[in-house]
Amino acid sequence: MPLNKLVLIALMVMIAAGVNVWVGTMAAAALQFGGRAWAIFIPAALVAYVVWRVIAARIGNAKDDHYDHIKK
Repeated sequence: MPLNKLVLIALMVMIAAGVNVWVGTMAAAALQFGGRAWAIFIPAALVAYVVWRVIAARIGNAKDDHYDHIKK
């Protein structure tokens, strides 16, 4: 396995772990605030929306599939 792929996998695992911890602390803080819990999840919803849009743009872009059109 190439080193750059290994580093990318390790980086994604670390980012996923960090996001899990961040969402967990947001949920714990929401329980502390009671009725104002919706205000704490607004940043999480915004981040999720941006990630969703980036992934959707990447999947839907035909220019990014350069190697799919190469004859083997």
